[in-house]
Amino acid sequence: MSEVLMNSGSFMMISNGFACLGSFNGRPSSFDYRICSRNYGFYIFQSSAVKSKKGHVLFGCTQVKSPRTSSIIVSNMVESMEPELDCKNEEDDQLIEKRKENFDLVSFGQNLPPWGNVEVQQGSDLECKSCGQTVPRKVVIERKIRSYMLEERNEEVLSRRVLMLSRSNKVRSALELYESMKFSGLWPNVHACNSLLSCLLRNGLLDNALRVFEFMRMNEITTGHSYSLILKAIADALGSDFALNMFVEFGGYSRQRKDFDVIVYNTMISICGRVNNWIETEKLWRSMKENDLIGTRITYSLLVCIFVRCSQNELALDAYNEMIQSGFTPGDDVMQAVIGSCTKEGKWDLALNQFRDMLNGGLKPNLITCNALINSLAKAGEVKLAFKVHGMMKLLGHSPDVYTWNALLSALYKANQHADALQLFESMKREQSCELNEHLYNTALMSCQKSSLWEKALQLLWQMEASGQSVSTSSYNLVIGACESARKPKVALQVYEHMIHQKCTPDIFTYLSLIRSCVWGSLWTEVEQILAQVNPDASLYNAVIQGMCLRRKFDSAKKMYTRMRESGLKPDGKTRALMLQNLWKHQT
Repeated sequence: MSEVLMNSGSFMMISNGFACLGSFNGRPSSFDYRICSRNYGFYIFQSSAVKSKKGHVLFGCTQVKSPRTSSIIVSNMVESMEPELDCKNEEDDQLIEKRKENFDLVSFGQNLPPWGNVEVQQGSDLECKSCGQTVPRKVVIERKIRSYMLEERNEEVLSRRVLMLSRSNKVRSALELYESMKFSGLWPNVHACNSLLSCLLRNGLLDNALRVFEFMRMNEITTGHSYSLILKAIADALGSDFALNMFVEFGGYSRQRKDFDVIVYNTMISICGRVNNWIETEKLWRSMKENDLIGTRITYSLLVCIFVRCSQNELALDAYNEMIQSGFTPGDDVMQAVIGSCTKEGKWDLALNQFRDMLNGGLKPNLITCNALINSLAKAGEVKLAFKVHGMMKLLGHSPDVYTWNALLSALYKANQHADALQLFESMKREQSCELNEHLYNTALMSCQKSSLWEKALQLLWQMEASGQSVSTSSYNLVIGACESARKPKVALQVYEHMIHQKCTPDIFTYLSLIRSCVWGSLWTEVEQILAQVNPDASLYNAVIQGMCLRRKFDSAKKMYTRMRESGLKPDGKTRALMLQNLWKHQT
């Protein structure tokens, strides 16, 4: 760019951030020197005018290195004052060509400022000098970043401009002003650098952000916010392991590191929690306390939720207790996570207290928390408390689902309230409050087995088959077991035949229940048929021999015992005791 300043031929040129001022008085051999002083150093510019025969004028601009300048850049620009004329002087043409070559080689050569004129290409890598890691680059800026000579020399004013441009998301303007400040020997303050970091990362310019971060580290103006921004961006781009390695290279676990605040640790805990890395999470927690850093409410919330998600219930309760001791009020998610942790550890009383605290604090437990508490109370045999929580859940606006009903049915079954369990099951089926699945049917069948209600068990079995559900072997076993308890061996055999007809494969529990039923019904032929259908099994022979001894069929028991030993099967202690006792009495 050239501009006429005086009639005698004044000019000003700007190339790659270097400003040259000069003048000529129409004489080809005249020279003019201008000294541009700055508060950080000085530049000496020399301008020359060489006029050819056809009127072409060549201006040269040379920057002399100052004590604060890291490199010498010589730029030569060709300006034509008379473009319509041709140059016929061969020597002038050679001089012009030579200066053009110098312009190409020097002006855009290796002497450019390390933070300016950055052009990123796909597939290239950027090495982070701070941590020794190699970060893959992305295409971020298509044009080159330019640096300018700044008229404003106040660092605070310029830093404020960088800050406002970054907040306005004007990436290129903010980055060019930042590079111009650095090139002019001016340092942006930490707020401007952090805002620029956030702006660059917000727009996906990771490599530029790493360059800014490297500058901040070299000049020791980093803060915890700076590290948090970079570590989070690295984790999003390259994964948590890469971010963790960078954190370690920065000296994150060292007690001598004083610029890592609790925000940095919160960021790393969150990064490790994404991949359920509870080991590193615990290590970060311990390191934070060793560095005398006091955790925040966010810290403990992250710790509790991560430990609960990773089934580390004891660590979750430790973090929760430390949170309470530090005077922080847990939020809804933390309270529900603690309730889930208590229920998994069998601490139903502590879980119930947390549930009451949530209600007293105006918090609303979700359906999963209510189901977990009901299930924990059911396992502990606290039926009344389980139904109270169920009533409170309905007041909170939650509709009971299949997990709720299964927990309540299990609570009644474990409390030996089998009639109440069947009554609750019928009310569920009548109100159609949820879709009945096989697990709910099996819980009701277990109550039928305990109550010897074989007719009710058959009715539930037909309902299962009529609803289109696939009836498993365990369901048939429960019905056969109900027939066994009611001393209905023939009905049990009919259920077994129906089971085979439905192409459901019986297991060892099916045959054991059938044998016990047939023994009590003195169906010895059926017992022989069952033994002939299955592979020899010690448990089946033990059941047959023990049943024969109890039915005083000592001869048959002796034959079955001999047959068992010939098959290579070993009787259990009860079978041997019965045989020794009863055979001796029989012989006497």
